[in-house]
Amino acid sequence: MMKTVHMAVYDTFSDWEVGHATAHINRELWHREPGTWQVKTVAISAEPVTSMGGMRVLPDLTLDELKPADSAMLILPGLDTERDPSAVTAFARTAREFLAAGVPVAAICGATFALAREGLLDERPHTSNAAEYLAYSGYSGAAHFVDAPAVADGDLITATGTRPVDFARAVLERLGVFEPHVLEAWDKLYGNNDPAGFYALFEYEQQRAAAVR
Repeated sequence: MMKTVHMAVYDTFSDWEVGHATAHINRELWHREPGTWQVKTVAISAEPVTSMGGMRVLPDLTLDELKPADSAMLILPGLDTERDPSAVTAFARTAREFLAAGVPVAAICGATFALAREGLLDERPHTSNAAEYLAYSGYSGAAHFVDAPAVADGDLITATGTRPVDFARAVLERLGVFEPHVLEAWDKLYGNNDPAGFYALFEYEQQRAAAVR
């Protein structure tokens, strides 16, 4: 059965922060169960939105159509919060519904700020761009801040905007897209630029192809 990961899109969303995660969810290569995963975009309205990199995205569905029961995870990219924070604020409220329903939420960079303002980080281990950055939100969770590229606390993943590969690894691990040893090889390649990761992934794909001949 197809599983859908939903990614929020709003004007100025940071396309590079979520690219590793969405590409490797949507791409079947190295998947534990090929043909299982897809990514759909969600926006406040059905109108196109423009990423920070200038890419125009036509959303697959609107926020009022999104239901936790239909989703495997909600991914929230960062954005230029000084332009118009209202969209990501609405998604932060939706994130509360997802977490209450036991559906994972993954937020990076400016989206973590929105979760902090929503009160979702007050009692959970989390990270962001910096502790001082989140402090401006006025939240009460400073004691739970972890100085790490990405933090997974049950159904909630948070990350700094400068470490999209760490964010993707946490997302892929929580979803179970790859076998653990495949994820380790993936991280060697994309996280550490280690050629050993490429050769391990190549060998895995060769072995799997031979098994179905």
